Amino acid sequence: MMIPCGIIISSAFFSGCNNEEDQTQTGAKDSSQWTAEKLAYLFEAEWKAPDTSTLPHDDYGNLVRYGRKLIENTGAFFGPGGKISSNANGMNCQNCHLDAGTRLYANSYSAVHSIYPKFRARSGTVEHLEKRINDCMERSMNGGKIDSLSQEMRAMMAYINWVGKDVKKGVSPKGAAVEDIPYLDRAADPALGKVAYEKHCVTCHGNDGQGKLNEDNHTFLYPPMWGPRSYNTAAGMYRLSRFAGYIKSNMPNLASNHDKPVLTDEEAWDIAAFVNSMPRPEKKFEEDWPDISKKPLDHPFWPFSDKFSEVQHKYGPFKVIADAHKK
Repeated sequence: MMIPCGIIISSAFFSGCNNEEDQTQTGAKDSSQWTAEKLAYLFEAEWKAPDTSTLPHDDYGNLVRYGRKLIENTGAFFGPGGKISSNANGMNCQNCHLDAGTRLYANSYSAVHSIYPKFRARSGTVEHLEKRINDCMERSMNGGKIDSLSQEMRAMMAYINWVGKDVKKGVSPKGAAVEDIPYLDRAADPALGKVAYEKHCVTCHGNDGQGKLNEDNHTFLYPPMWGPRSYNTAAGMYRLSRFAGYIKSNMPNLASNHDKPVLTDEEAWDIAAFVNSMPRPEKKFEEDWPDISKKPLDHPFWPFSDKFSEVQHKYGPFKVIADAHKK
């Protein structure tokens, strides 16, 4: 479940590969940022992705179409036996950004064009889209960077920006990121999550959590939830709030949606805890979070600006941490 039942996930990309630090420790938003224009935008019609059939049949249109192909089939180009390289785990961008980044509440690309470049607390810098894409390549894909001047990077950027081309600058459509589901009054429980995983997720991801390969034996029909070919410990999905919010609105895939979820809040938190308790590639970026006070409360690695343990930062209870950060 990064993507049960077809859970097709990737990170936290932009929401994505997950707006992971955009949803803060408390979930509060700075009211000074809510201009009249932004408030009015909340009452507009629900965002819908542009139709690819409207793309022109020229160099630009071909570039955007190629970018979508790369998002949908990333593993075929950059995974084991890939057409471009073999330096990633074989997962696809749309494993985390469902429907090639066009599904709301599933790490959509709807707000990328409107908010990038942007300052991100994780790096402590203003980031451009190339940096964000390569973050996902190194974390969710557990691989290497794509050359920023390559045709593939240009195509992915063209597609992602095209998806959000109609969104007003500085505005994020409702549902651009995953849902912030309420904290539990207890810690998320991997043991309970295992039971829920076996009920909801094994059809697509297997009892062993290794997903299902396509007939080429290289690319995934359903991605692995843990193990050597899953996302690493630096990925956005390794944060329980991001994973739980993602699966609550989307999993089992095609059987669930934001308005009619299959999973309860408790099942979503517990499945996320179970999946992220299992072995996976470990990767650390020592330069992350130069200001540790900006770390999300469910970022599970020391150092912290508070007294709570790594275990509690990973599994909760989170309410007590959130309350402490408000003081």
